[in-house]
Amino acid sequence: MALFPAFAGVSEDPDSGNPRRELDWLNNPSFSVGTETSLSQQTEEAPALVSEGPPLTRSPLKSEPSDESDTNKLLKQVSRRKKKEKKKKRRHQHHKKTRRKRSQSRSTSLEPDSDSENDSSSRSISSSKKESKKPNQENNAAAVPGPRFVWLEDIQAVAGDTFRTDKKPDPANWEYKSLYRGDIARYKRKGDSCLGINPKKQCISWEGASTEKKHSHKHIERYFTKKNVGLMSMDGDAVSRKPEPLSSEPISFIPVKGSDDGVPPAATWLNPLGIYDQSTTQWLQGQGPLEQESKQPDSQPDRENALLKAKVEEFNRRVRENPRDIQLWMAFVAFQDEVMRSPGLCAIEEGEREERKRSLQLALEKKLAVLERAIESNPSSVELKLAKLKLCTEFWEPSTLVKEWQKLIFLHPNNTALWQKYLLFCQSQFSTFSVSKIHNLYGKCLSTLSAVKDGSILSHPALPGTEEAMFALLLQQCHFLRQAGHSEKAVSLFQAMVDFTFFKPDSVVELPTKGQSKTWEGGVWSSQLPFLRSDLHSEYRAPVRTFAWPSLGSPGRGPCQVEFFEPFWDSGEPRPGEKGARGWRAWMHQQERGGWVVIGPDDDDDEPEGDDQEVRDKTLPRWQVWLAAERSRDQRHWRPWRPDKTKKQTEEDCEDPERQVLFDDIAQSLIRLSSQDLQFQLIAAFLQFLGVPSGLSFPDSCLYLAMDENSIFDNGLYDEKPLTSLNLSFSGISCIGRTDQLGCRRWARGHSREGEEFIRNVFHLVLPLFSGKERSELYFSWLRYEIAKVIWCLHTKNKKRLKSQGKNCKKLAKNLLKEPENRNNFCLWKQYAHLEWLLGNTEDARKVFDTALSMVGSRELKDHELCELSLLYAALEVELLPDLGGATTARAVHILTRLTESSPCGPYTGQVSAVHILKARKVYEHALQDCLGESCVSDTAPTDSWKRLISLVKCFMLFQYLTVGINAAVQIYEQVFARMKGSVSPAGASLEDSANPLGLSSVLEAVTLMHTSLLRFHMKVSVYPLAPLREALSEALKLYPGNQVLWRSYVQIQNKSHNASKTRRFFDAITRSAKPLEPWLFAIEAEKMRKRLVESVQRVDGREVHATIPETGLTHRIKALFENAMQSDSGSQCPLLWRMYLNFLVSLGNKERSKGVFYKALQNCPWAKVLYMDAVDYFPDEMHEILDLMTEKELRVRLPLEELELLLED
Repeated sequence: MALFPAFAGVSEDPDSGNPRRELDWLNNPSFSVGTETSLSQQTEEAPALVSEGPPLTRSPLKSEPSDESDTNKLLKQVSRRKKKEKKKKRRHQHHKKTRRKRSQSRSTSLEPDSDSENDSSSRSISSSKKESKKPNQENNAAAVPGPRFVWLEDIQAVAGDTFRTDKKPDPANWEYKSLYRGDIARYKRKGDSCLGINPKKQCISWEGASTEKKHSHKHIERYFTKKNVGLMSMDGDAVSRKPEPLSSEPISFIPVKGSDDGVPPAATWLNPLGIYDQSTTQWLQGQGPLEQESKQPDSQPDRENALLKAKVEEFNRRVRENPRDIQLWMAFVAFQDEVMRSPGLCAIEEGEREERKRSLQLALEKKLAVLERAIESNPSSVELKLAKLKLCTEFWEPSTLVKEWQKLIFLHPNNTALWQKYLLFCQSQFSTFSVSKIHNLYGKCLSTLSAVKDGSILSHPALPGTEEAMFALLLQQCHFLRQAGHSEKAVSLFQAMVDFTFFKPDSVVELPTKGQSKTWEGGVWSSQLPFLRSDLHSEYRAPVRTFAWPSLGSPGRGPCQVEFFEPFWDSGEPRPGEKGARGWRAWMHQQERGGWVVIGPDDDDDEPEGDDQEVRDKTLPRWQVWLAAERSRDQRHWRPWRPDKTKKQTEEDCEDPERQVLFDDIAQSLIRLSSQDLQFQLIAAFLQFLGVPSGLSFPDSCLYLAMDENSIFDNGLYDEKPLTSLNLSFSGISCIGRTDQLGCRRWARGHSREGEEFIRNVFHLVLPLFSGKERSELYFSWLRYEIAKVIWCLHTKNKKRLKSQGKNCKKLAKNLLKEPENRNNFCLWKQYAHLEWLLGNTEDARKVFDTALSMVGSRELKDHELCELSLLYAALEVELLPDLGGATTARAVHILTRLTESSPCGPYTGQVSAVHILKARKVYEHALQDCLGESCVSDTAPTDSWKRLISLVKCFMLFQYLTVGINAAVQIYEQVFARMKGSVSPAGASLEDSANPLGLSSVLEAVTLMHTSLLRFHMKVSVYPLAPLREALSEALKLYPGNQVLWRSYVQIQNKSHNASKTRRFFDAITRSAKPLEPWLFAIEAEKMRKRLVESVQRVDGREVHATIPETGLTHRIKALFENAMQSDSGSQCPLLWRMYLNFLVSLGNKERSKGVFYKALQNCPWAKVLYMDAVDYFPDEMHEILDLMTEKELRVRLPLEELELLLED
């Protein structure tokens, strides 16, 4: 039987003669006709089961070659047409076939002559037969399936419901996620016509049909490319000598071995010669290398990628095992930045690795995906939702962000940190910003938190620290109004809070702070969600109040404290700071009795204040005239205007209606402060807002928002007198009414006559409200404020004003000391004696000091106020003369020695004996050990013990410095520092919470300041290396990166060094780890000081700059510092940082880029009026556009351009 039954006749061609012997291989003796018949029957029965239609058009099996079908004819014609195309291919294979057949003919027993004669004819016959067989085989291949398959194309009439059942399961369907790639068509159709009807209207494109190879052009990489740098940084292979036994025979070479060389493998049956390595032996055994070995990276980039992949897997495992760990999720989000910085994890190709540079979009998307997974596992986590909102700022529109913030606030109305971030978000959105919207939003926030605190919102209880956070938000609102130019509203809010907190009638104390209307809105009571109003973000309108007096029986509303406060506010009664203010309680009692008796005005008050003219020089440009007049009005009109009833004034008499403050402007922001500590902080904040140095430390949340002047860089008199200089600590926050140009020195110049009277009235009103230490601190702040004005007069050398100011200050100090409760107040005695010393009255100051010290009993070193008084006395004596010899040093030693004795300190009589000095040193040592033993146990020690420890260490250090030397004083500091350093948390410890002003951190900070002051004084009066002071400041700044005094000292001493590399490295290390903004600010200031120094050297007579040594590196470095500082939220929302950046760019002369920075600053700080005024100063041509923008954003413009035109015409 033939090997191919369908073409059995080919082997027995009737036209040919005898059958050729070389075609015997076509016969298959093992194949029988029965097998062929059974296959034919099975194939014919299968279509019958599927359809009962007409017979098939072609037979699946053909045993006779003479009965050719039409299909075979067509295929033969196609084969003939293709014959010419394959002619070359057959010729190419001719030589190969000839060699093969010749080899076969030599091995057989056939005659070589007959083989050679019929060689060409057999090849032609076989080739023609193959051509005829090939199309038939291809055509019948689909028609000859196995017994299980029937092709629908082989059926004549295909019915609509024809189907084929395949009962054998395919395991690949559940083993793999997709189809086998061989079952997917590799072509794509182009055209709408049916396949095969019209070949002209259709086209098929095969995937991978193009054989064009993309040749990759490999560029020659230099040594500085990223890949080669990584190779250069690889760890080298260690090479060492083989440990050989010592031999006396000389050797021709020194054998060495690498790190990879080990013990040679032992001889086995697989490795009989011991020449195969371990991987080859494993391969011969049919084993693979260990998993750790197979994954061993070969190069540095592969090793880094492997480490990163391992970290990713570790993070995935940990978050899968601990899905509730919020910090772990946040660490995973932060880890995405490291992944994106890696050179090979996310890059698809080698070229793309260098081109994309880890696009920001991809990093944000990966972070967002991680956060979404984290929120799914922790739906109640506010931290994760905040991180998502911050991340989505890059993706979403502002309107979408606002809606998401609303949802988050709706779910967590009692979260004060969330409210604070929400207010900052709305405050920094330039497109939707306006002063009225943000002001009312602050009111909504405080009203909601007040309701939570009072218990009106039952579903959300008050969280710990709610009252302190509300007070911080109140301060933030007041400074927002001040910076926006609405000083009157800020002062009125403080006045209302003072009356609302300290002068509340007893009849309304038990009432809730604010009443809520109980109506059903959206499934909740509106009293439970007062902040949920449709106009919260669209209009921010305040509710209009129409009542005149609260009704106790109004339906749906209960009485509240704010409603009772409104009649008092609108009554015209004097408020805190105004003359004759008595408070809300006294007014309410008097109203029940019939009202006040109106007293006529005093004659002294009729004298008008001699205000300076607003327009002094009309020849100046308009923008200069406007700036001068605007700043003048800001300085004089910061108090709210109220009609004077004694002068029969009405509201229509006010020239500027914006100066009047209505009750609706401050009603929503009134809160209840029940803590006595917070009540005192309210007064201290009010005084500091007015420019009085009260010593209040601002909360961290609003410190950098309020910074808008560069007074943090002013040393004042610290350089001249480092031991006794006053640290007024305004922290870069300007006082009310000050919008000066950047660069003006900040001194307490005081206000106008009306302003000074306003401050005095505030002191007279609030002093009776406190007693003990709190009242003493208020007295101290008042006297310190007056002394600060004396220092300003000394600095400006204004002798006339110095005389009058000194006289007034001495009068105030004497009046305060005449009070019975202040006669033993050493703080006031110390300030009065210091005032006399500053005025040049040295003998009078010594008499004051001696008088105060003579009143002391046997307190010794237990009273910290006495220690501070003696310390100041001794320090002033030391600073009196530049040298350490003479009577001044002896006087200082006498003061510090008598401090340790039980008897009162008398006047100076002469040199102190060595015995008394030795006894005093022993007393100091024992007292220091006792204080360290009491205070270093925990951070919960009483405040008095901390103050005592600070004063004692300062006195002991100065005593050792005067009697032994600077090294002895440094040892005292090192002893205290070593005992207390372990209990202090680094990086930001100086930003103390206002609720706990003293602690271990404060003690160490104060001692460090004393140490640096001593070193600076010693370097001033003698020769001493700079390294100890530099090291001390560096160690202290690592612990207290927010201390401005330490930074000022560090910048000043480092500016003397010609090598700035060490300073830059230190700043870089601090800015990477510390959260405060002060390191960035002082790093910029240090570079600017160096730039000014270089320019001063290059200038000739202050006229030109030589370009032979251009210092462009400093310029670019300062720009980079500004840009990096603004990457954080605190930096981008700090008006001072933007003012410094704008001023620096303008100084370079690049106006176009300066304008770009100005508009970028408005995108982040649109509320800062000083930015707009700086822009008018720097870009006078844009004055109209800037003023229009201020009017649009509702910033306070006190002098409109129309009024300016009228003033210039007069």
